[in-house]
Amino acid sequence: MRIARFSIDGNVAFGAVEGDAPDGLVLDIIKGIPFADFELSGTKVPLSKVRLLPPVLPNKVVAFGRNYAEHAAELGHEVPDAPFAFFKPATSVIGSGDAIVYPSFSRELHHEAELAVVIGRLCREVPRERVKDVILGYTCANDVTARDVQRREKQWARAKGFDTSCPLGPWIETELDPSDLAVQCTVNGEQRQLGSTSQMINSIEDLIVNISEAMTLLPGDVILTGTPAGVGPLNVGDEVAVTIQGIGTLTNKVIKRG
Repeated sequence: MRIARFSIDGNVAFGAVEGDAPDGLVLDIIKGIPFADFELSGTKVPLSKVRLLPPVLPNKVVAFGRNYAEHAAELGHEVPDAPFAFFKPATSVIGSGDAIVYPSFSRELHHEAELAVVIGRLCREVPRERVKDVILGYTCANDVTARDVQRREKQWARAKGFDTSCPLGPWIETELDPSDLAVQCTVNGEQRQLGSTSQMINSIEDLIVNISEAMTLLPGDVILTGTPAGVGPLNVGDEVAVTIQGIGTLTNKVIKRG
């Protein structure tokens, strides 16, 4: 099931995305929230009539860096011995179609296409064999990074946590095998990144076991799983699109802060 979060006539709701043709998608409005038992209402609205929102509003976004060997190499980094986590605040999250605002303190903004995992239930110290039980589904993410700030400041809070630096969407896919999915990024239609989740150094199970050893994960929390090689610059006016096989495409335009 594809679950979208959207607004229509000033109201916010979740809906199941139905259909295959991009111009024929409809939303069957969900009674309740997707983190508990819910029913489809049977009330349907065309996707073209709503505004897509970030599919979740996470309490926290836990991101893992250097989880693809070729990406670590392209930035001159060694592959870490263990999963390497950092955080993006909830205020960094935007949805598909929302604008990435170029931060005033950077001159080198980069895209990073990633598979995102959406947590479906409260959990801590998750054993490897139970990881699938705590996952609601998967979505596309762009770990937008102020690369010059990342190099200069070493600590990544500003470089990766600024407002609008975490596009998520367009929706959550709940029925998906994430082990070998194509991950692509284009800028203005030109391909920049193309990799596969099979190239991850640490698996999704590794990442969730690692972070849940340290902290409680809440329904709606998001785990970013790393980016394949090919990261590169974004400029004001660019349209960046992250496409993940079996999910869909997350599209955002870069604008100047005004």
